[in-house]
Amino acid sequence: MAPLLIGIDLGTGSSKGVLTDATGRVLATAVRPRPRSMSLPRPGWAEVDAETVWWADVVSIAAELTATAQGARIAAVCVSGVGPCLVLCDERDEPVRPAILYGIDMRATAEITELTERFGADAVLERAATPITTQAVGPKALWVRRHEPQVWERATRWYNSSSYVVRKLTGEYVLDHHTASQSVPLYDIEARQWHRPWYDEIMGDLPAPRLAWSAQVVGEVTPAAAEATGLPVGTPVCAGTVDAWAESVSVGVRRPGDLMLMYGSTMFFVQQLRGVARHPQLWNTVGVSPDSYCLAAGMATSGSLTTWLRDLVGEVPFETLVEEAAAVPPGADGLLLLPYFAGERTPIFDPDARGVIAGLTLRHGRGHLFRAGYEGIAFGIRQILELLDTPENPVARLVAVGGGTQGGLWTRIVSDVTGREQEVPEVTIGASYGDALLAAIGAGLTAPDTDWTRPGQIVRPDPSVTATYDGLYAGYTSLYRNTRAEVHALARLQSGTG
Repeated sequence: MAPLLIGIDLGTGSSKGVLTDATGRVLATAVRPRPRSMSLPRPGWAEVDAETVWWADVVSIAAELTATAQGARIAAVCVSGVGPCLVLCDERDEPVRPAILYGIDMRATAEITELTERFGADAVLERAATPITTQAVGPKALWVRRHEPQVWERATRWYNSSSYVVRKLTGEYVLDHHTASQSVPLYDIEARQWHRPWYDEIMGDLPAPRLAWSAQVVGEVTPAAAEATGLPVGTPVCAGTVDAWAESVSVGVRRPGDLMLMYGSTMFFVQQLRGVARHPQLWNTVGVSPDSYCLAAGMATSGSLTTWLRDLVGEVPFETLVEEAAAVPPGADGLLLLPYFAGERTPIFDPDARGVIAGLTLRHGRGHLFRAGYEGIAFGIRQILELLDTPENPVARLVAVGGGTQGGLWTRIVSDVTGREQEVPEVTIGASYGDALLAAIGAGLTAPDTDWTRPGQIVRPDPSVTATYDGLYAGYTSLYRNTRAEVHALARLQSGTG
């Protein structure tokens, strides 16, 4: 029997797994929905229980897919997950607190300011190629040291979501280079190593995990992990990576000029570069393979905002809201929405930003609100694309992926607002499919530049709505500037500090 691969992705609202052969043919999939697994204990905080959510999902999915393999050899396993996260564990690898999530957790604002001033914004941009923001691991670790010293004292190792699973499967303490490069300011992007002076100052006695590339085999499934998951003892396990980068692998975004736009709970961008780029309003990272670099950006809300809008108007199917929004003309009859309902990441890096809906009248209905939500997110996408697309690193190809590409209205609005074509692959299984490809590469079953993607439709902009959206876009950018002081005051009231 031909060898098979397992890819598993730990997302924000669900975990997904896929069983493939070495040609990319999908033999089985497994999904574990968990829409309420993320905890929001305070405004600006976002946490997950790593043991009962991430590891439990891996145990369940791996067991299901292994049983489906019916005795065929599992050549390798690769896991991706949300990130960068901070999972602190004790000497028995039991989490000492819930995992602190990526940029949507904005608790460490004081630590971001402090570390930026201590090390110098220019020095951080030179060393890490990325400013210290809510996406960074460093300030979150410092926050725990400051605010939960008893928790910090119990910690002996730290992980991302994927590296935590690698540890549970293999006993290896390892982190992939890409996730490390998002662990600002701990990693030197040009040296491709931990920057020990800053690492030691922030992380103290916590040892640094060894570094590996995402497709690299870093260990084998232990007897204890085999008993829990059903995976055979000795199955090779790859280092894995952050979910968005695994998803970019899944759709062939591998060459300079390629850009992936991921329509998910948050909107995420991954652009492949020719070399290191530094931008104070974006994230620069190494890629999943040696000698690869990326620019990245992320909005704090997108799919989560459309879900909020649906819940706000009652139990209405998404299909109904999309139909009603499609019947509303471009511009939503004079509505403009700022999608900063959970603060914002790139390009404004403002955890105290808040959502604004301007222009409401009694004649506006839920279809108007839903369309304004789509359009507001699209304006945010346009703002980021204008920063990503430069003469030095032009965007030659835009690939749209994720659940938000289904139905067509959202992608059409984004193309109309941005004036850009989007490729939507025929099948977008997601990050778990990219994990399976990374596993195939790590097992030596396929070449490192292999692409399993099947081309799909092209979404093209409609020139007839350009003028409408250009005018609203100008209003979008000025609305934030003109309301910033007021919403910051409201954010202080929400947090109890106003």
